[in-house]
Amino acid sequence: MNGPFWKDSVRLDPSASGHLAALFTILVWGTTFISTKVLLVHFQPVEILFIRFVIGFLALVVVFPRRLKDTTPKQELTLAAAGLCGVCLYYLLENIALTSTMASNISVIVSIAPFFTAILSHFLLKEKGTLRIHFFLGFAVAMVGIAFISFNGSTLHLSPVGDILALLAAIVWAFYSILTRLISGYGYPTVLTTRRTFFYGILFMIPALFLLDFHPELTRFADPVSLLNMVFLGLGASALCFVTWNFAVKQLGPVKTSIYIYMVPVITVTASVLILHEPFTWMTGVGTVLTLAGLFLSECKFSKRPAPDQSTDRSPSV
Repeated sequence: MNGPFWKDSVRLDPSASGHLAALFTILVWGTTFISTKVLLVHFQPVEILFIRFVIGFLALVVVFPRRLKDTTPKQELTLAAAGLCGVCLYYLLENIALTSTMASNISVIVSIAPFFTAILSHFLLKEKGTLRIHFFLGFAVAMVGIAFISFNGSTLHLSPVGDILALLAAIVWAFYSILTRLISGYGYPTVLTTRRTFFYGILFMIPALFLLDFHPELTRFADPVSLLNMVFLGLGASALCFVTWNFAVKQLGPVKTSIYIYMVPVITVTASVLILHEPFTWMTGVGTVLTLAGLFLSECKFSKRPAPDQSTDRSPSV
């Protein structure tokens, strides 16, 4: 025996930390709708968006005050594109879509992001093995489950403008996932690259503030409920979760990480039942099971057993 027995018998999956980071991120992101719903009483959607990312950016500066140095123009361009896609455009498109279509429509359409991520990874990153039958099967099952959850007790109402904006949001998030994968290859600390991405996202967001009724009235933060919910969105859902999400993409790749997006409606429904005491119906239960089954199918790898080597001597050993 070479070395301690546990070194031979116990082998940790190097991607386990990535799966845990992705799961943690989705658990938090799935509950953010509650905070957003509370804040929408006193804040405009663009105000919530801008303030939460400013809080997130400042938090990352305090936690990790080092500067991101020695970047090339190409790397800065990639970071700026990530900020434009993942921080600015995605949330603006989603928020504007909410004014034109039902939230249930958006929940289903945005959940298509893993499909676009797989397509882009295959063609842009040249990643082999992303477009396999089990991925598409899991995608189909998860979409059926998400539809059960989202349209529980309601009917489907098509709104071309809002639904197209939600579809564009899903495509934009797929591009953000690809850009995050490229950024992870630069070798910089994830906190620093996330902070730089926030900076560019906030920068691109500023022109929209003048078009979407932004009124920075700090007196609204005198309400402890508003303050706590905004801090949760800024520190938890933005600063912490973007770091953990980007870390997961670094460990797992954009396709495997984006599959966890299927779980957002499940977490949202669970939070609604536990926190808002909303009813849990049979459609919700079926949708939850199907969505989790789709996630499992998309993550699984089905491999054939290698055929036995006919040339090998099969005589029993003595």
